[in-house]
Amino acid sequence: MKAYATAVAAALFGASTISAFAPTLSGKSLSRTSNAILSQSSALAMADDNEAKVFDQEAFIAESKEMRLKYLEEQAMFSLKIACENYGNAVFPNALIAGDTVITHLLGRMGYLKNGMAKIMVVDTFHLFPETMDFLREIEEFYGFKAEVFCAEGVPVGDKAAYDAKFGADLWKEDIEQYDKVCKVEPFQRGLKTCKTDCMINGRTRWQGFERAWIDQFENAPIGGGLAKCNPLAYWTLEDTFDYIAKYEVPHHPLHAKGYPSIGDAKDTIPIPEDGSTKFVDFKFQGDPTPWLDYASERKGRFVGLANKDGSTKTECGIHVAGAEQTFDRDLWEEGKVQNIASNDDALDIIKGDSEAIIAVYAPWCQFCQGMEDEFSKFAEDAGIPVYKFRGDEERDFVQANLNTESFPTVNFVKSDGSVVKYDSEARSAEDFATFVSSFEKSTA
Repeated sequence: MKAYATAVAAALFGASTISAFAPTLSGKSLSRTSNAILSQSSALAMADDNEAKVFDQEAFIAESKEMRLKYLEEQAMFSLKIACENYGNAVFPNALIAGDTVITHLLGRMGYLKNGMAKIMVVDTFHLFPETMDFLREIEEFYGFKAEVFCAEGVPVGDKAAYDAKFGADLWKEDIEQYDKVCKVEPFQRGLKTCKTDCMINGRTRWQGFERAWIDQFENAPIGGGLAKCNPLAYWTLEDTFDYIAKYEVPHHPLHAKGYPSIGDAKDTIPIPEDGSTKFVDFKFQGDPTPWLDYASERKGRFVGLANKDGSTKTECGIHVAGAEQTFDRDLWEEGKVQNIASNDDALDIIKGDSEAIIAVYAPWCQFCQGMEDEFSKFAEDAGIPVYKFRGDEERDFVQANLNTESFPTVNFVKSDGSVVKYDSEARSAEDFATFVSSFEKSTA
C-alpha cells in the first residue's frame, strides 16, 4: 500500500530530475511567493469569518483544475519546444490514444507539424481496430501533416493478406513475444532509424502504472544507444488529459465513445468496464469515470488474456522497456563454419572477388532466420565453398541494392564473375541449399 501511495504521489507531483530545465528561485522570489500564499490564506480566513459570503466549493475546484491544467500545458509546451528546436529530427511515434492526441494538438498548435520540425510516425500492427487508421487519416487532414507508417518487415503498408501469408494470421497466438518483435518492436525501431530520429517524443505518463511511475519529462530511451526521449505529459493524470481534450475540443479516437479508455490491438483490447457503461461522448463523460481515471487504470483494457513466456501478466509490448533494442536472445551462427561479414566493404570484396560463395542476409529477430539456423549450419559444414552471414536489418539500402534482399532471410549464390543469384525458395534444409549450389555446377559443365 505504501508503494502504491508513493507512486500516486510521484505521478501527481512530478518529483523529477529536470531541475536543469527549471529556473532557480532566489530568496527574494521565495519571499514574494510565500507572501502571496499567506495573503491568499488570509483572504480565505476573512471569507470564513464573514458570514455574508458563501464559499462556492464547486467553483473553487473548477478554478483549481483550470490553474493546474494551464501549468501542465505550459510545461508540456516547454518540453516540446526543447525537443523540436534543440534537436534536428524530433519524431513522435503516435499510437492515437488520448494522451497522444493531446501531444498532436500541441505540436499542431505550436506549428511544428506544418513546418516539419516534428514528424509523426505510426506503427500498423495489422491487428488494430479499423477505426484507428481511419482516425489517423482524419487528424492528418485536420492538422495538415502526413504520418510515416511502418509495419512488419517485407510487407507492404496496409496489406494484411501479405502479412498473413508471410508471418501467419495466428502468430500472436503461437508466440506473443515473436509477434511483438515482428509487428511492434522492429517496425518501431526501423521507423526511428528511417526518420533519422535524434529525439523521440512519447506519450507515457506516471499515472499509467507502476512500470512508469518514475519517468521524467526527459530521459534516455533504451534504444539506439541512448536516444533522447521527451515525455511531455509525464506528470499528467488521465483526468488531466480528458479535461484538456474537453477544454480545446481536441480530436480524439472514436472508440472512447464506445467505452475504451485506451486503444491498442483489437484482439486484446476491451472496454472498461466491460459493459461499456463508461464513455467519453461529445467531450463529456457518460457514466462513472472512476474506472478510467483511477491510478493505473488507463491500460486495464489492454493486453487482455495475454501472458509473457514466464507466465506473468503482460503489461507492455516491449517497445519502451530496457533492452528493447535487443529483440533477440543472441546473434545467429555464432559458432561453426558460417563466417561473419563485418561491413559493406567486406561484402563488396566477396562479391567482386573471383571466387564462388554463399551469403545469407538475415535479421537475428526474424523467426524464419532462426528457423533455418541449424540446417544452414549443417549445409556450411560440407558446402565446399565459403558460406557467409550478413546482418541486413542494419544495412537495408545496401542489401537491397547489392544482395537481392526485400525480406529476411535471403540466401544468395555469388558466382565467380561477380553476379549474385537469389535462392528463390522457401525450402531451407541443408539438402535444399546443397542442391541450389550444385545447380550452378551443372550450368557451367
